[in-house]
Order: sequence, then C-alpha cells, then structure tokens
Amino acid sequence: MSGLPFDFFLTRPYERFSITDHTDIETTVLLLAVGISVTELAWWGRRQHALALEQAGYLAGIRAAANAVATGTSPRTLTAEVSDQLTQLLTLDHCRFQTGVAGVGRPLRLQHDGSVVRDKTVVEVDRAGLPADEDIELIVESGGRLAGRFLFTAAPEARPSLEQRLVATALADQVGAAFHEHGPHAA
Repeated sequence: MSGLPFDFFLTRPYERFSITDHTDIETTVLLLAVGISVTELAWWGRRQHALALEQAGYLAGIRAAANAVATGTSPRTLTAEVSDQLTQLLTLDHCRFQTGVAGVGRPLRLQHDGSVVRDKTVVEVDRAGLPADEDIELIVESGGRLAGRFLFTAAPEARPSLEQRLVATALADQVGAAFHEHGPHAA
C-alpha cells in the first residue's frame, strides 16, 4: 500500500499509476516489502500480547487457589471457586465437585498430563474439541488418596488448549492440597 502514493505523487508521470523508471520500480517494490513486513510484525506483536494476557490470567487463577489453600480457606469454598474457574477456563456448560468418587458412570477423564481419555484411548481434543455430550471427570487427590472429582460437561464450542487443560489440573491439585490440609471429610 505504501507504494501506491509513491507511484502516484512522486514518480513520472505524476498523478498517474504508471512507473517508467527502473529505480522508481525498485523503490516501489521495496516500499511494498517494508509495508508488508511492518504489518506482519504488528500482527505478531498483537498476538503475543493477547497470549501474554491469557497466560497471566491462568497464573492469577492458580495463585488465587494457592493463596486460598495457604490462608486456610475451606475445601468447600475452594471447590466452588475452582468450579467457576474451570467453567471459564475450559468453556463448560456446568461443573460440580463430588467428594470421594471417581469413575462412576465411566466418564471421560482429564488426565494430569492434559490428555483426555476414554477407556485408555486418547480423545483428540486439539483437533475436535471436548466432547459436549459426555461427562468428563478431573480427579482430585489428597496426599496420594482420592479426595473426589470435578465432573463437568463441555459447551459445544469448547476447544481448550493443552495449556488450559494443564492449568485445570493444577487447579485440581490446589483443591487436593486443601483437602490434605483439612482432612478427607472437609467438603
């Protein structure tokens, strides 16, 4: 785009879109290349800024949960807060915590490595998104023992990245730490 004003106003014949001089052609091509490069850099910068803000949000959520554990917030309160965070983070229709159960109803499972499995088969979440018509569980452990699970259903448009799924497991670990601090029947 920067080459058009150059061509129109600064090359002979003036006020016409035609270039006859070889150096003017080179200058126009260089202006066009610089314009494209600057535009691409600006878009890249915007994407990086948006990604940094998103990652700061993830960190804030984990820090809030860790702070709640450190200050002695009850597991019941923390599970409600983490349910809300998971709903936003993973784009869920609903999310609830169940104490002391896992695997009931054979739901899909969000593993601590961020994968989602059904009977040992990995679901391609990055390609197809989270299944919206099935329950998915995220196990919460406390001191190596089952404390419960978050059971949720994804919204149809849910396509959480691996990073988002790993943040979800980190939040579940904070709930597990709260149970470890308060005992297994604290919820």
